[in-house]
Amino acid sequence: MDEVLVEKVLRAVELVPSGRVVSYGDLAELVGTGPRHVGAIMREYGSGVAWWRVVNAAGDPPKFKRETAFEHWADEGLLVKRNGRGCRMAEYRADLEELARAHAEAVADLT
Repeated sequence: MDEVLVEKVLRAVELVPSGRVVSYGDLAELVGTGPRHVGAIMREYGSGVAWWRVVNAAGDPPKFKRETAFEHWADEGLLVKRNGRGCRMAEYRADLEELARAHAEAVADLT
């Protein structure tokens, strides 16, 4: 796997503020790849970053990590949707423009 791309994704996740989430697609657009590729990177390398802040487009974390994600969300003040699967993206999505600005600075040493 492309080590620079992995690092770009992980640095982006580290920049997502507590109490906010981004989708795999948000990260993919930010780093110039596809959402499934971001998912693969998170699955393989994401355990050392705030992985619970990365969700699918509906605001749902991976099923097999849902309970752990919800514990982190409770600590950060995110509320779970009534369907019990995730959070409301419209309410909790990180500011993508600010994330892009911060990310450009955070990965300047990689280019």
